[in-house]
Amino acid sequence: MSGILFTYIPGNGLVGPGRFFEANSGGQYQPSGRFILVGFKTSAGSMALNTPIPVASQNMVDAFAGAGSMLREMYRITQQQNTAGLPIYIMAIDDSALTARVGTITIGSGLAAGVGAFEFCGELIQIPVGSADTPTTIAAAVAAALNSYYNPLTGAMLPVTATSSAGVVTWTARNKGAWASEIDIWVNPKILGNVFAISGVWTAATTTAGAGTPTGVAAALAVLGDTQADFIVCPFADTTSLGSAYAALNDISGRWSWSRQSYGHYWCAGVGNYSALTSLTFNNDRHSTFFGCFSPGANGTPHGSWLWIAAAAAAVAQRLLDVTTGNVSGAQAGTVLVGVRPPRDQILWPNYTARNTLLQLGVSTWSVNSAGQVMIDKLITTYLTGSGGQSDAVFRDIQAVYQASGGLKFMRADMDANFAQRALAPTNPGSLGVIVTPADIKSQFISSYTKLTKQGVFSDAATFASLLVIQINATNPDRADVYAPLERVNPFDILAANATFYQQYPQAA
Repeated sequence: MSGILFTYIPGNGLVGPGRFFEANSGGQYQPSGRFILVGFKTSAGSMALNTPIPVASQNMVDAFAGAGSMLREMYRITQQQNTAGLPIYIMAIDDSALTARVGTITIGSGLAAGVGAFEFCGELIQIPVGSADTPTTIAAAVAAALNSYYNPLTGAMLPVTATSSAGVVTWTARNKGAWASEIDIWVNPKILGNVFAISGVWTAATTTAGAGTPTGVAAALAVLGDTQADFIVCPFADTTSLGSAYAALNDISGRWSWSRQSYGHYWCAGVGNYSALTSLTFNNDRHSTFFGCFSPGANGTPHGSWLWIAAAAAAVAQRLLDVTTGNVSGAQAGTVLVGVRPPRDQILWPNYTARNTLLQLGVSTWSVNSAGQVMIDKLITTYLTGSGGQSDAVFRDIQAVYQASGGLKFMRADMDANFAQRALAPTNPGSLGVIVTPADIKSQFISSYTKLTKQGVFSDAATFASLLVIQINATNPDRADVYAPLERVNPFDILAANATFYQQYPQAA
């Protein structure tokens, strides 16, 4: 009997002469990923709720999610990062049961001819003011500017609609909910000749606070089922949403369970001052990442957390999916987030001590470079302690979960390519191609692991081989049990150097 195994050509029964070839794939693993943005659409958006839709352009998203919607802006900021070739989906959840934030801008009577300038969600808007203009005409111009705003360089739109009457602009958030408290309005007094900065001319107020957090995250995650969803980017970090993420992704019955192996990770964000961020509590979940942003306001960040988390996840997505050239393992500090700005007051830029403390509490951090650009400092999961309550750093780094999912997918693909439709036996004395033994499985595991060490995902193949155990299950002869201790490659985050200076080197004795 031959040890060569055919997939299609029969092993016996052929009598007629011929030269027969069957074509099979030898297997070439190609990592892939899917990036899913979850948020609110407007009533003008044509997409159905809780339905992931693949998108490839801003025009598509505008039609599906609606102009100025949360989802529209999340996609826009995502596309400003390095996302070439990354499949992106959008999924809308319901905000109808929430309360929309409503605000007013009152134009006073102290107007002077010139230009009135203000920022709305970080976008600079300038209104020409003539000597004959009244508060009513200026308010109408402000409302028109809010409604029609479009940044031709970045594609940005505003998350509000506006009306005006008798010198008062009334704006309403396009989407409902507490998230709208992060909508930032600011008049820069340092702009030379800014007539809106004159005392009494510009008064902004909130008349109805945005209220409520969505309940639809659970339904959206349920719809995903086991379809590929490597990045689930959803700004909501309230207790209910985080609980839904934990239920959907957990290792017992969720996407990371042994019976499903569909993996994925939940990316969210929130705002608050340093004290508030250090007081947050999470679910000790290695399948969630929380990005901590400082609150908006005169001194705070002009951009909302929904933009920050979309930018952060998109900026590292390509690397975290790359288990073939080692990018999954690399440090991410210094990665610039295009399209989001830090707090206006540098006092609010977190120093090393603040960032180090936040990281120990499960909050991912950012810093600012000399050009004033927001950079990733370190992205982590919210996993802090093991099952016994002990401190556990194994799955702290975001790299760890993507090394795990990417590495296990790679090894499983190797096993499928080499051992699909085989029989299991303790030995193979006839060298039959259909028989696989524990020794064969062990050899394949070592081969796959060695490839992954060469690809910069795992390390120390020799020790792995020495600790690897393969055995046929004692009660089920159809089953092979494996103990596979994996050592991951770690990000190069810290360099500690003792720089000792001498006026003159000591002379050798």
